Amino acid sequence: MNVSVQLQRVPVLCCLALTACLWARAQQAAEPQDVPLKLQVNVNRILVPVVVHDRQGRVVGDLKKEDFQVFDNDKAHPISSFTVEKRAAAEGRQENTVVSNQPATATADAAAAATPPAQRFVVLVFDDLHLSPENLAQAKQAAAKVLAGTLTGQDIGAVISLSQKTNSGLTRDHARLQDAIMSLQSRGVYKTSHNECPDIGYYQADLMENKRDSGAMGDAVRKVLNCDPGIDPKYQITAAQNEAESAARRALALGHQDALSTYATIAAFVRTMATLPGERTMILVSPGFLRIEPETLTAESQLMNLAAESNVTISALDARGLYTAELTASDRSPALAGPSLQQNSDYRSSADKLAEAPMSELADATGGTFLQNSNDLGEGLKRLAEAPEVEYVLELSPENLKSDGAYHRLKVNVDREGLVVQARHGYVIPKPEKNRK
Repeated sequence: MNVSVQLQRVPVLCCLALTACLWARAQQAAEPQDVPLKLQVNVNRILVPVVVHDRQGRVVGDLKKEDFQVFDNDKAHPISSFTVEKRAAAEGRQENTVVSNQPATATADAAAAATPPAQRFVVLVFDDLHLSPENLAQAKQAAAKVLAGTLTGQDIGAVISLSQKTNSGLTRDHARLQDAIMSLQSRGVYKTSHNECPDIGYYQADLMENKRDSGAMGDAVRKVLNCDPGIDPKYQITAAQNEAESAARRALALGHQDALSTYATIAAFVRTMATLPGERTMILVSPGFLRIEPETLTAESQLMNLAAESNVTISALDARGLYTAELTASDRSPALAGPSLQQNSDYRSSADKLAEAPMSELADATGGTFLQNSNDLGEGLKRLAEAPEVEYVLELSPENLKSDGAYHRLKVNVDREGLVVQARHGYVIPKPEKNRK
């Protein structure tokens, strides 16, 4: 089997600016070497980054290939290649002195000559496409407070937005990063308006169009009737059903494009970060987003492989903090009356929970960390800025697998008690282009 797929392209003006800024503004750093990028993800090669902690949360760094077992859809799968990635400890980046009996000046000079400080790139990606104005304001405040203490020494940072409207470029200039943070605005490009009547969200549209859920369809028809009391439910029910179906198709197309665009934009950032000469950490600050259709699962799987091949760690912070799924007054439209009120509150709760999955899975798949359910966003950002000190990369070579777009569940076990394993949950072998409908 020799099937390869390519992530959807998006405008990469922001990404090109990141790299150009590195060459122009970080001349004091070591001369970078371009890293050849694999823009295609070959399904014959699945990379599974793994981070292992003990019960105290410390990274375990002495494991070998024979300590790992990988299961693909519950069947043991051989590990074709095994790599250990070791990164500089945080102290080594921030403190470049060596304790010695030599004079302080000589010691510092010798240390600088013998072990130049490691270079680390931290890119903060703010999800201005999905964050509400209130949540974005809290995230901006938290980032502005912790920025100076998070990026120190040889660290180079960048602040960019998912819409690509904000881009600080790569820089050590904290004032420039702060200005970029303050310029962020909520830009709900793909959001449906709560003023639309009927208001059908992506989650409900998927239930109606893809899962043929009669309850979701009945609720949508009820919304149409609530929106327009002039429709006679006895004699014009077919017209109401047609209007509900039409609204669902619009919402489904919008949500589908939202998910694909989000993955494609993050992938474009990853491609550019892969050219950077040092440790590469991306921190996604987001409320999450829905990926509930097969094609979006494929896009997620491609992104995981790309990040693993590019040695980019993706961590994520749920910027909603401790949130409630209850509908607020601003969420309610004239259509949400009677039974629809509780049913749509349930839809909101389910959609909010599903929105966490992309952030959690991207973090697990790339050796990052996902933090949620905390209103201390500043502390969360400080924790996420550190990439794991040791990461194991397991390579799988699937054989005789159909290119049918099916999702393959992965589970990684370690043959040692008391350890916590963090690894990607699965992958997708996409259908060949000619077979897609």
